Amino acid sequence: MVSYMGAVLYGFVGIVVAVMALLVAFQEKLVYVPVLPGLTKSYQVTPARLRLFYEDVWLRSSDGVRLHAWFIKVLPESRGPTVLFFQENAGNIAHRLEMVRIMIQRLQCNVFMLSYRGYGESDGYPSQHGITKDAQAALDHLSQRTDIDTSRIVVFGRSLGGAVGALLTKNNPDKVNALILENTFTSIMDLAGVLLPFLKWFIGGTGSKAPKLLNFLVRSPWSTIDIVGQIKQPILFLSGLQDEMVPPFHMQMLYDKAAAHNRECVFVDFPNGMHMDTWLVGGDHYWRTIQQFLEKHVPEIKEHESSHDAKILRGGDFM
Repeated sequence: MVSYMGAVLYGFVGIVVAVMALLVAFQEKLVYVPVLPGLTKSYQVTPARLRLFYEDVWLRSSDGVRLHAWFIKVLPESRGPTVLFFQENAGNIAHRLEMVRIMIQRLQCNVFMLSYRGYGESDGYPSQHGITKDAQAALDHLSQRTDIDTSRIVVFGRSLGGAVGALLTKNNPDKVNALILENTFTSIMDLAGVLLPFLKWFIGGTGSKAPKLLNFLVRSPWSTIDIVGQIKQPILFLSGLQDEMVPPFHMQMLYDKAAAHNRECVFVDFPNGMHMDTWLVGGDHYWRTIQQFLEKHVPEIKEHESSHDAKILRGGDFM
């Protein structure tokens, strides 16, 4: 009996050690997928192919990593809202161009598409610590531009990009005016047990009943559930109810956490939306939802209104 229990114990310890080794060695490869199978790291298409007005932007993160981005404008002199777009984990920004093209047409907005470190033409290797710096570099760049209305910057993140965008929005209440989250997970710890079921016995997020024995090994926790309740800006939640990667209840949990502290939260679901195609199957309803959100929270300031405000600031109405 003793030898049997000893064998069980040794077996359990062996499994734990194997899982630890897996997490230490391969977790970045599990979380970040810069290159889709069968494709190269380089861009397969550029905005020029879609006849979009754009510029290549090169940035330096605060730790010196060279980053690439595309800044696509609806018109050369557009002062419309600017969307800072953060992509999902797999592939690069070129794979999101068709969606962005429609976004620009439907919303009449500018879109800044950042390649995370290790993705596309950006240097470096992806990690939560590094990508957080990349996102900040992109926002700082936009905030310093003189050819856009910097009071109308909106962060849009899908899946992993939602985790990136939520953290950036929380950290920059003076620079980000609103946030859009689509099919985003509560945390990597919660998602790990969904994608790799055996991990749920070792890793767990805030609401998990798992032992959480190996949480300390997770280098990219992306715990959005712990961030979203601290965000003061308006948030739009877009949830595809057929999401095959991130269970839709993750989005509902994020909304519930945010709405408990923030009255400017809106949750909209799309019954046929999957992880990557909610924007496509959502059709007109999807784009009208975003348009209404932007019109409410980053409205266009008419020229006569801005002139009137300027006169008030100068004391013009009292002369």
